[in-house]
Amino acid sequence: MSPASPATLAADVAATLQPGFVGTSVPEWVVEAHAGGLASVCLYGDNISPDGGLAPVCTDAARRLPGILLATDEEGGDVTRVHYPAGSTAVGNAVLGRLDDPATTRAVAAGIGAELTDLGIGLDLAPSVDVNSSPDNPVIGVRSFGADPARVSRHGAAWVDGLQSRGVAACAKHFPGHGDTATDSHHDLPRIDAPLTVLHERELAPFRAAVDAGVATIMTSHIIVDALDPNRPATFSPTVLSVLRDDLGFTGVIVSDALDMAGASAQTGIPEAAVRALLAGVDLLCLGSATSEERYSAVHAAIVAAVECGRLPRERVAQAAGRVRDLAATTAAHLTASDAGALPPATTAADAGDAAVRGASPVLADDVVARAFHLSDAARSWIANPSPAAVVQVGSVANLAVGDVSWGPAGLGATVAEPEVADGAKVAVVGRAMAPEHPAHAVAQRLRAAGHDVVLVECGWPRGGADVETFGGSPAVARALLAVLRGEVSVP
Repeated sequence: MSPASPATLAADVAATLQPGFVGTSVPEWVVEAHAGGLASVCLYGDNISPDGGLAPVCTDAARRLPGILLATDEEGGDVTRVHYPAGSTAVGNAVLGRLDDPATTRAVAAGIGAELTDLGIGLDLAPSVDVNSSPDNPVIGVRSFGADPARVSRHGAAWVDGLQSRGVAACAKHFPGHGDTATDSHHDLPRIDAPLTVLHERELAPFRAAVDAGVATIMTSHIIVDALDPNRPATFSPTVLSVLRDDLGFTGVIVSDALDMAGASAQTGIPEAAVRALLAGVDLLCLGSATSEERYSAVHAAIVAAVECGRLPRERVAQAAGRVRDLAATTAAHLTASDAGALPPATTAADAGDAAVRGASPVLADDVVARAFHLSDAARSWIANPSPAAVVQVGSVANLAVGDVSWGPAGLGATVAEPEVADGAKVAVVGRAMAPEHPAHAVAQRLRAAGHDVVLVECGWPRGGADVETFGGSPAVARALLAVLRGEVSVP
């Protein structure tokens, strides 16, 4: 069959697509698409089993989609799929950045890689290497290693190294950097107006470090960066993606952020967004969580039509498909080697200093996690107060990347409702992303007015006004928080 035959074109187009689907078993249309060239699918919250986690769908995919590249967002911390909805056993990037021990970061990522390998997942859409320079960022926040480019760079590289040491491909995101935004590209089209010199020193530095660390894939963002291309979001900008290829020297697979996000397709629709992304230089098109057979077919048809009318070069599709197939083959070989015991041993606790990697789960001791916390003088006085303590957690809306996952002390069953606080108790009021209008502030005011000694605990990215800042809300962080509040663990 010649390279230009329609059947080969159809297969190449299929190889550039990465749909999600709903359910814990693989739909028949995905099986048919795989037979037609589909090389990758992405697993989301829609694939979580009733008992939690992705194991059932991974087992079904291994049986029905041989050689498929399974992908998911397992960042650790607040963003988890493997431990959804109970919450991740790993701390997130902001805690790791605060600890500032690359060996610990490497160990945590290696533990996540071991978990993914056990499930047959070959591509982890992590880590976020965005520099969270805007404290009001609604979508990055504690998913970032911090606000300092050098710190984000060294921990991003360590995370990539640790994950890929287990044979799982990493994905540095969200190129060219989503940290200096105050809007969420799931819902809007953010814009960054920083000067080019700032972009190179801040946004691009962690991606350069990830490339130097050998990261297998990089994800684009649906944001406009005025200094690079004031008219097109990064996912659809050949100018922006040429910075990644030509200036940073990246030769791996470029993955789009989900094309069902408003920042990508609200104006054009997903099929047209897919064509534009391929034209710009994206290789693997993430179609989103609830991809239907109809959406998949429409996107596939739009790309084929764009090639046949001469709008999209046939060579571009073949190039993208080749990169995706090579990645799928490489990760499949690593997973096979892992099953045979041929991969090197996972990072040990000794290698990670204070990190304790127990089996496949990357778990840090409470006293280690607590080193990342910040306590005010008021919080230290509160801890010293011998009064009985109560913890009240105030509901906080999470972004779509996090989803509806357990967080904070409530996830550990360690809270009480505001009306149930006993007379004379001291109270820790817990929330996350607590902007001035967050209801946690009103709860704290009411409790103080009732005579309680109250501290405000921030489990998200600090925005000012909190007495305790934990830089994350996963169960691993919540356990350390409770130990600190009880006086069992001290914070330097």
